[in-house]
Amino acid sequence: MQQIKWLWSIMDKSFHKWHILALCISAVTSVMLLINPSLTAVLVDEVIVAGNTEPLIRILMMMLGFKVLREGMRYFMVITLERTSQNTVYNLRTRLFTKLQHQDMRFFDRNRTGDLMTRMSADVDWCRHFLSYLDYVAMDSVVMFLSTSIYFFFVNWRLALILVCVTPLLMIITKVYSGKVRPLFVDMRDKLSDMNTAAQENIAGNRVVKAFAREEHEKEAFDQRSGAYRDANLDINKLWLSFYPAIEVLANAMTLITVFIGGLFMIQGELTAGGLSIFTSLSWALSNPMRNLGNLLNDWQRFSTCATKVMQLDLSRPAIVDGENTMPHDRVQGKVEFRNVSFAYDGQNVLRDVSFTAEPGQTIAIMGPTGSGKTTIIQLLARFYDVQKGEILVDGCNVRQWKLQELRHGIGTAIQDVFLFSDTVEGNVAFGNQELTLEEVRDFARRADADGFIEKLPEGYDTIIGERGVGLSGGQRQRIALARALAMRPGILIMDDTTSAVDMETEQYIQRQLRELPYDCTKIIIAQRISSVKDADQILILKDGQITERGTHAELLRQKGYYYQTYCLQNGIDVDEEVDA
Repeated sequence: MQQIKWLWSIMDKSFHKWHILALCISAVTSVMLLINPSLTAVLVDEVIVAGNTEPLIRILMMMLGFKVLREGMRYFMVITLERTSQNTVYNLRTRLFTKLQHQDMRFFDRNRTGDLMTRMSADVDWCRHFLSYLDYVAMDSVVMFLSTSIYFFFVNWRLALILVCVTPLLMIITKVYSGKVRPLFVDMRDKLSDMNTAAQENIAGNRVVKAFAREEHEKEAFDQRSGAYRDANLDINKLWLSFYPAIEVLANAMTLITVFIGGLFMIQGELTAGGLSIFTSLSWALSNPMRNLGNLLNDWQRFSTCATKVMQLDLSRPAIVDGENTMPHDRVQGKVEFRNVSFAYDGQNVLRDVSFTAEPGQTIAIMGPTGSGKTTIIQLLARFYDVQKGEILVDGCNVRQWKLQELRHGIGTAIQDVFLFSDTVEGNVAFGNQELTLEEVRDFARRADADGFIEKLPEGYDTIIGERGVGLSGGQRQRIALARALAMRPGILIMDDTTSAVDMETEQYIQRQLRELPYDCTKIIIAQRISSVKDADQILILKDGQITERGTHAELLRQKGYYYQTYCLQNGIDVDEEVDA
């Protein structure tokens, strides 16, 4: 019931009354099923048995009228349920997407994309299926069973009692089935998630698969997951089929009991021919709800499993949110200060006691071996994660006291692993600042040395580029990403190996343009090339999460540590030679 209450809360309140009305119509039309069998009984007793044709046309017209009326009401009911269910699913998808947009990085670290897509699509659709089908079918079954049972007792209580006594056996069978099938549905849902995750990763990484000629291996791996999902479905169907014969036998037994016992009562004069016709024509109204109960339980268990997954997503809360003591800021001015910052991820130390200061307009460069914590620094600065010890200040204010939107809007980021959207080149460059004119977009693209190749594209800035920039070289993607970061006019510009895929001449051009930006900003550069960092006001060397060297290019060369060794390696100099700074 918890899932139903949650789903009901998501439906617009204006639709509540319509949904209730539709369910009431479902109940009324289920009761209306008793009318035509009653008229049939009158037809048998007063027309056929009595040999009186006078009321024949009137009875037939009444049966036709009630049939048309019922079907019209059912049509209105189905349309109404479809409208309310589609509205609810629309609200739910929008709500879930909004939740995903505001989730923190740890959430995405711990949840697979394929599983999230399954929750947003297949699982959500089962929520719609409940509102548009399951609830009214359940209503139909309950009302049909109760109204028919009561009606039978009025016609002949002894025959009705015999028929109703069979139903507990059906309920016991379906109860046992329900207990066994639920874990199977949970397992099937997990198998579906695994299959979708495998498909999503393979589609996203199709170039890597082709590059390593792993098509057959990936096909076999997907076949295994697809086979596991198939087997999970088969297990559920096999379980249902093991119960289905018993349910069918009991359901059909009710028809046999009706004909046999009812026939005896009719011979003894305790039941008229019309009364017997009522029992024979409505015995299915007792057996069908029991027969459908298995299918309803199947669908209910599947809905319950899927809705639980969607609820978990809907009720999840990001750990990183605006604090209670946030302070308004007009613009990021660019002063950055790390004070004894330590950070661990899942118990593994990444940064330890890191401290440095960048004044507005300065350029800070960070170097170090892979895994030393360079990228973590910029993730902490943008508050994708929160530090466990120490504090980070931007413009003298702790980042926890900044509104997330204001803080991140003031930080322009261009990283090595570029993600471009399936949009025009102009749309990608202006992604962070939708108010840019085309001329401003061109200017920032020129500063990133991207204007030249963009103009050569089939439709220039209006060219639609593929997902993740398919069709562009690595250097071209990096330059568009840099233009996107520059276009935000940030107070802090972060470049994480942004020019790793461009040639030295292009890199030098970009560095000149960065020095001549039409606005002031602090630059934090993460790079492995000495040419990218040598002009920085301060260079930090990270190793094992700690700053082991700091200073200018000349000062670090004199220290003859990691920076000096990297300089010698990149310039073909023996480490024992004297180097002119």
